[in-house]
Amino acid sequence: MLQIYNTLSRRKEPFRPLVPGRVGMYVCGMTVYDYCHIGHARVMVVFDAVQRWLRASGLDVVYVRNITDIDDKIIRRAVENGETISALTARFIAAMDEDAAALGVQKPDHEPRATQYVPQMLSLIGKLEANGLAYRAADGDVNFSVRDFPGYGRLSGKSLDDLRAGERVEVNSVKRDPLDFVLWKRTKDDEPAESRWESPWGRGRPGWHIECSAMSAALLGEQFDIHGGGADLQFPHHENEIAQSEGAHRHTFVNTWMHNGFVRVDDEKMSKSLGNFFTIRDVLKKYDPEVIRFFILRAHYRSPLNYSDAHLDDARGALTRLYTALKSVPPAAAAPIDWEEGHARSFRAAMDDDFNTPVAIAALFDLATEVNRSASTRLSGQLAGLGAILGLLGRDPQAFLQSGAGGAAAGAVDVDRMIAERSAAKKARDFARADAIRAELLAAGIVLEDKPGGVTEWRRA
Repeated sequence: MLQIYNTLSRRKEPFRPLVPGRVGMYVCGMTVYDYCHIGHARVMVVFDAVQRWLRASGLDVVYVRNITDIDDKIIRRAVENGETISALTARFIAAMDEDAAALGVQKPDHEPRATQYVPQMLSLIGKLEANGLAYRAADGDVNFSVRDFPGYGRLSGKSLDDLRAGERVEVNSVKRDPLDFVLWKRTKDDEPAESRWESPWGRGRPGWHIECSAMSAALLGEQFDIHGGGADLQFPHHENEIAQSEGAHRHTFVNTWMHNGFVRVDDEKMSKSLGNFFTIRDVLKKYDPEVIRFFILRAHYRSPLNYSDAHLDDARGALTRLYTALKSVPPAAAAPIDWEEGHARSFRAAMDDDFNTPVAIAALFDLATEVNRSASTRLSGQLAGLGAILGLLGRDPQAFLQSGAGGAAAGAVDVDRMIAERSAAKKARDFARADAIRAELLAAGIVLEDKPGGVTEWRRA
């Protein structure tokens, strides 16, 4: 039975959907004012693998991942660029979609944008006000009264006094308490017209936290199965979502909370100030997108992920071994996975243990070893089928082995011409020239493999 680590209870729990056979899952998505970075890539790939396994397990999944297309950063960037908010967000939504597709991330069933759900947010704020949990401050903002919501801090494991002393807590003299957070923000006169909506509390725009409470309720119901996101969202964003949703609806909001770990770069926190900040597009210039996906899935989703060229190079070498097995022993005609086969049982046990992709991938390597030993096309098919569940091993093996950065082929090096020239040199017994061509190609990252019958194949180093 599937077990998932629940951040709220701090333990693994048997997963039992609210409605047998059906799963509602909401994941906090991107704020679209810039290109997605490697931390965003982890969120996208991790929860893509989660929804893939849920579906492979026979569950009917409704997967929602939102888009934040209105907030202070977006407004500020649009003004700086001299463009409309809608033009800015459309550009970066398109870029996000391109990055996600490159990484093999399937589109969610729903991808709601905050600006499309303002009426639902206003309704939710009205309920909070009626329940005595929201108030209008002197500056025109509508705030959530944290101390009036029992149990605030359960997700982060902090008391109200601990949170008040924390450096992340905003101090605002017009709030009743520094912990209180904005539900509806009064629009400033100099802000773009696109950033304001009419409301019972005056013109303004939604606070960041309220959008997810409203959109998840609209698409999944007031209570649903899984809510996910990065560990950085546990507090305050997800803590505030619980307070808003349960404060308005007076019952449990989410059954299982999932958070993926942080991304570090060479064992340091990734940040622009440290100069170690990488967009997905930066990384795709150097590495095949499937290598990046494989690198992310080799780590357990709750553990820190240490990004470095050395780790990505190692991931490329490891993925090459799996594809080499498929190339050596092409799978037989497509067939369903045999879940009674030993490697498949190991794979299933790993995935059912809190989506333990490192152990599942280890089962793939054991299977590849058996494929190489036995030359079994049936086992080769098992390898391809299990890999596909993780969004891996779906390409023509030779195409992968010959791909480079961004999945591109050899590029400027005319490999076929140089192989032909080397073959001619060998026939002329000019072995020095043949060896020089091999060395030249190797320096360009191309490995030659001489096969029986005088055939030479090549792959990326």
